[in-house]
Amino acid sequence: MDNTHYISSDVLSLEQLDTIISHHMKLALSEEAKINIDKCRQYLDAKMESQEEPIYGINTGFGSLYNVTISKENLSQLQENLVKSHACGTGEEVPGSIVKMMLLLKIQSLAYGYSGVQLLTVERLVDFYNNDILPVIYTQGSLGASGDLAPLAHLSLPLLGAGEVYFEGRKVAASEILKKFDWQPIVLQSKEGLALLNGTQFMSAYGAHVLIKACKFSWLADLIGTISLEGFDGRKEPFNELIHFIRPHKGQIVTANRILEFLDGSEIIEQKKAHVQDPYSFRCMPQVHGASKDAIDYVKKVFKTEVNSVTDNPNIFIESDQIISGGNFHGQPLALALDFLAIALAELGSISERRTYQLISGLRGLPAFLVDNPGLNSGFMIPQYTAASIASQNKQLCTPASVDSIVSSNGQEDHVSMGANAATKALRVMDNLERILAIELMNASQAIAYRKLPSSDFIKMFLKSYRTEVPLVTEDRILHYDIEQSVAFLNSFAIEEELLN
Repeated sequence: MDNTHYISSDVLSLEQLDTIISHHMKLALSEEAKINIDKCRQYLDAKMESQEEPIYGINTGFGSLYNVTISKENLSQLQENLVKSHACGTGEEVPGSIVKMMLLLKIQSLAYGYSGVQLLTVERLVDFYNNDILPVIYTQGSLGASGDLAPLAHLSLPLLGAGEVYFEGRKVAASEILKKFDWQPIVLQSKEGLALLNGTQFMSAYGAHVLIKACKFSWLADLIGTISLEGFDGRKEPFNELIHFIRPHKGQIVTANRILEFLDGSEIIEQKKAHVQDPYSFRCMPQVHGASKDAIDYVKKVFKTEVNSVTDNPNIFIESDQIISGGNFHGQPLALALDFLAIALAELGSISERRTYQLISGLRGLPAFLVDNPGLNSGFMIPQYTAASIASQNKQLCTPASVDSIVSSNGQEDHVSMGANAATKALRVMDNLERILAIELMNASQAIAYRKLPSSDFIKMFLKSYRTEVPLVTEDRILHYDIEQSVAFLNSFAIEEELLN
């Protein structure tokens, strides 16, 4: 079986991106992509020979230096200077999985043939991807307009034999890697530095990475919430389809149906109840989880458009014989979507923490803090503190980045999206959600063990698998390890792809 993905003009879905990354597929440029790249470069070279007028970023300075004309003999130096001068990233290093996604998305964008790069440049990016040569990139430095300039400069430095990369688990100088593979540094031609640096691939890669995880953890939130419902001896009437058909938000209907499927065959849910209603954190799972699903669906549409777009500047249109400077690098669509995504994920964590709180409260026949001999044992008292702390941090992280803007480049870039900050915040919220749900699973699985009747076959199967990693708590132990093992269990749990759509 050919384990190669051919870069072309075909539309890429987020599911395909996930498959390409997770199945360690190799990349190759299709013949269509090679022709598009070559034709655009040849057009630009011919244009530069015949035209003396300034074209932004090709024979002019950048940003507020747009009115400084650069002589023909200095055009290559101009592009190299651009890459080096813009490599001003700082802060934490970008995770390798996201760097790999950035490489893929930058290759995809350049392959449409509107950017004027050399074929050799794109092929070298493909070589980096296929050999797991991952440039060292930093999380801080992008304003999310003019593209992700600083992160993409660090992505591009190794093309010149500059900067650092990770290769075979070690951080090494890019110059060493070029020697190892017997590659010459790329000599950037006119426009190439700008094509590499202008673009939204930092924001897009973060967003795609978070969305792929968000779809999985939205499903897990439904399952873990259902286990909590069983542990709390909750009622199933709130999930009756009749309720949801008269308020037919898609996510709400999907959530209610899914919870009923998880409960199918459970004796706990069918037993006579002493209580008439459950708290909102149980009863309103379809409405709350469903709203987050609908938000995730919206954000997926935004990112599907973005990862199939050309976002550098200026753009070259051969058919109409035009080179047009615009603003496709501006990250506003992504910034708004990333803020929305973070809020949706934070709400899944917020309601999860409330279910955890209810489970440890000594209600409905459950012992206080879900442990025998409470008092001598503190049981699950403090994991709820941890979940509450994390849920609170998520609320702080959900202050929108997209409503902020700081003037840059001497006033030329006078409105920026701050989408890069929205992107890194969204990943932190996603990571926090994993931990909150892991803590809820610890509590829910403990609570359900106190029920005399069995749950559904599916829930029993899931919990049996979980118990091989995290045993029942019979007396106090160091629960930090249980939290870490629960997070690892959730991340390793495989979910059928169609369930994530």
